[in-house]
Amino acid sequence: MTTTPPLCYKRHMTIREQLSQLPSVDECLKSSYGQKWLASFPRKTVLRAVREVIDSKRKEILNGASTDVSIEAVSRDIETVVKKLSAYKLRPLINATGIVMHTNLGRSLLSERALAHVSATARSFSNLEYEIPTGKRGKRYSHIQDIIRELTGAEDAVVVNNNAAAVLLCLDTFAKGREVIVSRGELVEIGGSFRIPEVMKASGAILREVGTTNKTHPADYENALCGDTALLLKVHQSNYRITGFTEEVPLEKLVKLGKEFRLPVVADLGSGCMINLSKYGVHGEPTVQEVVRTGADIVTFSGDKLLGGPQAGIIIGRGKLIRKIQKNPMLRAMRIDKMTLASLEATFMQYLDEEKAIKEIPTLRMLTQPLSEIKRRAKRIFSLLIKDISARSALAVVADESQAGGGSLPEVNFPTFAVSLKPFTISVNELEKKLRLGDPPVIARIKDNALLIDARTVQDKEVKVLVERVKAALS
Repeated sequence: MTTTPPLCYKRHMTIREQLSQLPSVDECLKSSYGQKWLASFPRKTVLRAVREVIDSKRKEILNGASTDVSIEAVSRDIETVVKKLSAYKLRPLINATGIVMHTNLGRSLLSERALAHVSATARSFSNLEYEIPTGKRGKRYSHIQDIIRELTGAEDAVVVNNNAAAVLLCLDTFAKGREVIVSRGELVEIGGSFRIPEVMKASGAILREVGTTNKTHPADYENALCGDTALLLKVHQSNYRITGFTEEVPLEKLVKLGKEFRLPVVADLGSGCMINLSKYGVHGEPTVQEVVRTGADIVTFSGDKLLGGPQAGIIIGRGKLIRKIQKNPMLRAMRIDKMTLASLEATFMQYLDEEKAIKEIPTLRMLTQPLSEIKRRAKRIFSLLIKDISARSALAVVADESQAGGGSLPEVNFPTFAVSLKPFTISVNELEKKLRLGDPPVIARIKDNALLIDARTVQDKEVKVLVERVKAALS
């Protein structure tokens, strides 16, 4: 007498059969697919991908899922994983947010001239620390000191890897174990939760706060002076503004006080603006040259914000003080490499011709471009999309506002035009996710239940690729 096996036994047999049909690692590697992968990708990467896919398939089977375990199906999955593992993690993307110096997206784009100088210098040996005329060892900062002096009017300059490092180095050089006087209203927090008090503490300097959050007077500084005072610090509010019942001590008055008591005055600008942008409708941001003319002993600013260059912290000021900074052992830990030096040199040299700088340095070009040009780009994106996606999404060119970003020009909103998308078959959030996860990623913003593609930060050369990505996301 025969009996029918229980259902659980049948299911167990099906799982066991599927597991037995799953290709082994060796089979995958010896297949025609495996030979192709090994010829194109590192063996370690291929092995990792094969093991990951086989392990994933095994788990699917054990969980009762029906899955294709043929060598063809498994190989398709392996190839996807191999390509993913072999791709660079740092990737170019399309910034459609309208935020010009987006900190999370790499801040300033380098100009073509800067990129060319980096490429030429990086692919060859260079005179980084070598004096060609004398045949002796040189200093890397000598390559940019002259151009910085010429543009800013400062006596000397040195460059480190970012502006936080610049402030830290100045404090360590002049105020270690001594007091630094700064207004409470200027105790800023910059990106990544780095705060002026914490930078000061790390330098060994002692913070002496004066005034209140909204009001600080000259007498507050003067009353705080003592034998332990090392310097006066003025921090420009480059990433926020306090408005209303407020008062602050102008840098000129602080410089006068510093001279009277023979104390150096350090001005931390944050963003380094080299061109008076008021003629382009952007107000409230002092130029580096204006700050130098106040008589501040040391001025620090970033290279990758309004300057439009690479990440760097530029320290300029009185020659005697800069030479002290150059002798600080910490400088070696903060120094810039040859690629940063090359891109910074090229960026500064572009400022010798203001009109060309505005047109050729991407950050300046995006901030100052005429509204008509932005509208033209938005209309072009709209016209390339409307024929193919009108049945899947509402589409319109809308007026909106962009921002500078990067901790710069916090109160300035720039009029802009964007392409508004309201999909019919998927949610706006799902559309945003599809664009973000595509290749290349498109980073846009959501406003009023619509996805906005801000034409201010979309480059002309990116328009066709952007359009194809939107079409694919809505298909």
